[in-house]
Amino acid sequence: MSPLTDTKALNGAQSAEDPMNKETTPRKRAAATKRAKATATVPVKKAATAKAAPAKKAAPAKKVAPAEAAKPAGKAVAKTAKTARKAPVAAKPAPAKVAKKAKPAPAAQAVDNAELVNRLAEDAASNTLAVNPFMGLRFEDLGEGVKALFDSAGVDYPDGSWTWDDYNDAATALTKGLADAGSAAKGAYLHRWQSTVQGFASAQSDTDVLEGDYGYMEPFYDNVLALQSAGDQIDYNTSAANQLTYQGEFGKQNAAMLQMGTWFVATLIAQQASGDADDFDWGIAPIPQLDDSTAGLDNTPVTFGDPTGFGINAAIDDSKVQAAKDFLAFAAGEEGAQILAGIGITPALLSDSVVETYFAVDGAPTDDLSKFAYSTHEVHPENPTSSKTAAIQGILNDMHTAIMSGSTPVDQAIEEAQDRVANEVGLD
Repeated sequence: MSPLTDTKALNGAQSAEDPMNKETTPRKRAAATKRAKATATVPVKKAATAKAAPAKKAAPAKKVAPAEAAKPAGKAVAKTAKTARKAPVAAKPAPAKVAKKAKPAPAAQAVDNAELVNRLAEDAASNTLAVNPFMGLRFEDLGEGVKALFDSAGVDYPDGSWTWDDYNDAATALTKGLADAGSAAKGAYLHRWQSTVQGFASAQSDTDVLEGDYGYMEPFYDNVLALQSAGDQIDYNTSAANQLTYQGEFGKQNAAMLQMGTWFVATLIAQQASGDADDFDWGIAPIPQLDDSTAGLDNTPVTFGDPTGFGINAAIDDSKVQAAKDFLAFAAGEEGAQILAGIGITPALLSDSVVETYFAVDGAPTDDLSKFAYSTHEVHPENPTSSKTAAIQGILNDMHTAIMSGSTPVDQAIEEAQDRVANEVGLD
């Protein structure tokens, strides 16, 4: 059971496995900050010991060893399970991008673009950017799990109904089952970016980093640290010291589940084709949810994302402005979306036709859960529009490193970050 388990679902009894050893829950903490969603949570599921095919609907799982809760982890299926862990990947992954403060164009030059910029800011959270044919850091469709590793461990594939408790339970069961089968693969891999914890915490707690109060992130960090401590995913310090890459950990079947953005789909397809990644079947599942109010195929999973925007250079010659506007309309429209989807890149416009094109790409998964996870989601912005966002994210990245490396306790690191934001950046 993970630290995200709602104690009310356990009739008020405190979980003996709660690493914080306190009778509190994410929902109670969220209520304290007045940012919580629904209070209901689903009981923790246990991984079944029998092999099961991917299911569209959540099926009651037999209780066995606690398993990880993989919402992000999607059903991924591998044809052969790894029996030994590969040597640490030496390639240094690209650093996570931090929101940059945009330079406003002179008023006289920005007239033609004012409406465009306003639409970008207004639509940033809805994932319907009129000028943005790409999506970066869209983690809702994340989590590919290697199916052969699930089979080897005797754990059911993700079914779209998982909460973070379920994800943790599945990770635990996968790690144990794989070890029993002679494999050194882990149940999950979490990359070092702050967004893999903080992005989900903000989105699913229905708040953002501009508020200056980050107590809602504590249970999410407790959850991740519990997986590290149990050995169900590579710890942060080992990952950093060896410069492990998420491509290598998942692509070489060293981990059964991965929380990752939709951009990785095109990368994985290309790496499997080139031989840089192993040849195995994989799939996509919704990111795990805070509680059952947004989990399951009848609901809309909550995740986070950031756009990669297109714009018109305010200094271009007047004779080129119309051509630039025409290109933006093309790139952000159905035709541009079809072209991007046809090469495995996620456009902002996701019509039924675009989704069909995306999954027709050779090497893409074809199961219904992958299509649901890809096309159904409520996206909150990781980097809300503000001149203060970049400075705040820098402080929160320091907090993330301190917590994940074990140098500072979670509650202390959060308090220090809150003080720094208030004193160094200021709150509106």
